[in-house]
Amino acid sequence: MKNCVQRLPARVNRILDRLADNEFRMHVDAIDEARLKEGMQKVANRIALGLVLAALIVGAALLMDVVTSFRIFGYPGLAMLLFLAAAAAVGRLPS
Repeated sequence: MKNCVQRLPARVNRILDRLADNEFRMHVDAIDEARLKEGMQKVANRIALGLVLAALIVGAALLMDVVTSFRIFGYPGLAMLLFLAAAAAVGRLPS
């Protein structure tokens, strides 16, 4: 501890000299940017897919009131196709 304290003024002096001469360098290795970017891309893809599936479900729900001759299981056919597409996409979501 005594040795560290004795050398402290010289170390501070060298650091300040390098700062004054614009030669001070620091190397920081904090995070892996590529891995962070890849993770954020996965999150963005999942959010986008969730929005598309939500739009399919809401659109299908709105189409349930449409009167049409094309019916599946007694419900409007297009609405049922949208519900089935959303259900199939949810079943294939990665975990």
